Amino acid sequence: MVTLNPQYIQDTAGKKLVILAEKQFDTIMEELEELEDIKRYDKAKQKKQTSIDAEIAFNEIEEKSMYKIRIEKAVVKTLEKN
Repeated sequence: MVTLNPQYIQDTAGKKLVILAEKQFDTIMEELEELEDIKRYDKAKQKKQTSIDAEIAFNEIEEKSMYKIRIEKAVVKTLEKN
């Protein structure tokens, strides 16, 4: 947990403002981002989803990419003939 040393001021309209040191602000923002990541993770874990091994997923992506490249090359050859 971060130790905060907030300073409170009031603008001319009477609105209260909080001033923090930049490092304290940055730390708060990092912790908020981490909390958001945790919430997303927890939400994803609650869903009933199937998963596959990362290596299999990467192989499938690579195969699809190679297939797309072959299609593009075939299209280029066809266009060059015409």
